[in-house]
Amino acid sequence: MRMDALPGPLAELARAQEGCLGRSQLRRHGVGPDVVRRRVGGGRWQRVGPRVVALHAGPLPAPAQRWAALLHAGPGACLGAWTALAVHGLEGWDRDDVHVVVARGRSRGEPLAGSALHLSHRWREEDVTERGGVRLHRVERAAVDAAAWSAGERTACGLLAAVVQQRLTTSARLAAALEGVGPVRHRGALVALLEDLAGGSQAMSEVDLAALCRRHRLPPPVRQALRVDGVGRRRYLDAEWHLADGRRVLLEVDGVGHLDPRRWYDDLLRAAEVSRPGETVLRLPALALRLDEARVVALLRAHLDPDSGSRPRA
Repeated sequence: MRMDALPGPLAELARAQEGCLGRSQLRRHGVGPDVVRRRVGGGRWQRVGPRVVALHAGPLPAPAQRWAALLHAGPGACLGAWTALAVHGLEGWDRDDVHVVVARGRSRGEPLAGSALHLSHRWREEDVTERGGVRLHRVERAAVDAAAWSAGERTACGLLAAVVQQRLTTSARLAAALEGVGPVRHRGALVALLEDLAGGSQAMSEVDLAALCRRHRLPPPVRQALRVDGVGRRRYLDAEWHLADGRRVLLEVDGVGHLDPRRWYDDLLRAAEVSRPGETVLRLPALALRLDEARVVALLRAHLDPDSGSRPRA
């Protein structure tokens, strides 16, 4: 990238913006359209939409694409949703488009190719921060927006869970952000998920399981049954069925916090320690009780004979 012919302040600005400059920035520093036309025509620069120029002719890496989308959207715009979360460090949830948010009424028309423009009717400057000079939404606002813009509840909940599991923020901060935005898509599922993440998943999953069994006429389980493991520790099972034919089925319902590798290791050992020979041990994610009810019911029916009922604990 050749910047030696640019005025010093403009060259510094170009470096800070990953080699991208807005045409208005060029004009303010004395670089007019004729200069841009010659350099683009000579293959040294390239146009990136009608308002942005890249000071090289090669492909734009992701940071340059983000700058180009912001410069095209104009002053006051910021990165949002999945794009902002990627800049904050979220892994595994990348999107091809660069997501840009502007306050409603400040849009400059169509978004740049390869970007998605969102018009916000609840713009708050306090939701915006900077990283490396790039304006972007804070983790909590970006996460709530991305979840609300997701097509399905499962994806929305998975995204918020990933944000907490990767320690970008806390469930309490996400809950406050969700409360602040008012009615959004998937709100009920997101509120329930955040309560799971905050540590209430045990009680919620018990309520959900009991309701599911009633709706589908499955035997009601014994909840929080006490077991003593092999080294004498007291353990409590989420659910246990004592069936008329003598079989016992144990169910452990895991909130998203159980996906942490350290929890996962302990949980598997715990399940092995509390089970007894001949018992069936099932493990289900808490979210499945709300988002994948048909599959959960089919699984339970396969292990429970609904005609046999259940017997109280001896």
